[in-house]
Amino acid sequence: MKILITGATGMVGQELVSQCHEKGYDVNFLTTSKNKLVSEPNYKGFYWNPEKKEIDLRSFEGVSAIINLAGSSISKRWTKQYKKEILASRVDSLDTLLLGIYQLQRHNIKTIATASAIGIYPNSLSNYYTEEENNVDDGFLGMVVKKWEEKADEFKNLGLTVAKIRIGLVLSDKGGALPEMAKPVKNYIGAAFGSGLQWQSWIHLSDLARIFLFVVENEIAGVFNGVSPNPVTNSRLVKEIAKVMERPLILPNVPRFAMKVVLGEMSELLFASQRVSSKAIEEEGFLFHHQNVCSALENIYGNSSDERSHNTAKDYVS
Repeated sequence: MKILITGATGMVGQELVSQCHEKGYDVNFLTTSKNKLVSEPNYKGFYWNPEKKEIDLRSFEGVSAIINLAGSSISKRWTKQYKKEILASRVDSLDTLLLGIYQLQRHNIKTIATASAIGIYPNSLSNYYTEEENNVDDGFLGMVVKKWEEKADEFKNLGLTVAKIRIGLVLSDKGGALPEMAKPVKNYIGAAFGSGLQWQSWIHLSDLARIFLFVVENEIAGVFNGVSPNPVTNSRLVKEIAKVMERPLILPNVPRFAMKVVLGEMSELLFASQRVSSKAIEEEGFLFHHQNVCSALENIYGNSSDERSHNTAKDYVS
């Protein structure tokens, strides 16, 4: 099997490439950096420029599935200009893939799995969201995800099976939000955000990559929440990080207004509450390796001796 991956050099992409190679799959990847155009027997890079709708059509040769992870990070200050980049990077990437496939005289591409986000769901402390939810969050991220998924649906016109993976909080020590949450905990200044009651639907990096491979291997269509079966509150997550790092939590929760001053509109990411179900992907037969946040964090940080002190977590964490 040969898979074309966009965003292959990012955190999720690197894990995905590793899992592909473990299974003996060949990987073609698209990059905007000509310095990354490696060419190995099972790993080949091709240039593209989604802003200009440019793509090397050789990237599609022998490919039976596409996994799209392209998109600018949302973890940067949301200036007016950067908000445009967040949206354009997602829509333009899919549009460029579409235009590329339309130009092919023949191809063997059967399926595309594209990243999406649970940010499409409205902020709520009480709702439990499934993929059947029709209401869309009225904030910036809700709008972005809606347009993102609408563009992904256009691949159906090419006869492709389309899977959209709505990603939650990805837990990894290689990047993303977790290291930023763990840093203050490690330095004895960790605390929950706001009330701490907001739900955080998380997933271990390894399981997320496995979901993408699962849907393309089995040519499954539909929307699937890329989250673990057991969401936790922000307060619980911070406590579990402190527990695995054996650090105390002694400071009061961080007030919302303070983070608004520091991060601007992007601070919404810290306080949004989306309790999201993973049943749809499980009903397709997917089995999570990391179902509980405590075991997931232990897998990520538990064997890192430099992250631990000589004190026991039970002395500090209530």
